[in-house]
Amino acid sequence: MPSLVIKNLPEDLHVKLKEQAARHHRSMTREAIAILSEGVGPMNTREMPAPYKGRVPITEELINMAKHEGRK
Repeated sequence: MPSLVIKNLPEDLHVKLKEQAARHHRSMTREAIAILSEGVGPMNTREMPAPYKGRVPITEELINMAKHEGRK
């Protein structure tokens, strides 16, 4: 399994990571992995959808009609 070395980690960040790991009952390594996974996980890596290229232009009027459709 690959590893990661972080050089010149600020002391205050080291203390915060250690405290947070203790609160979550994890090692510092497991806590760092959890934080990194949350930051670069699947939700942040998905691709943006292609721009709309339909025949009908999306106008504010069309959006308002769609919002109110079926609310009578």
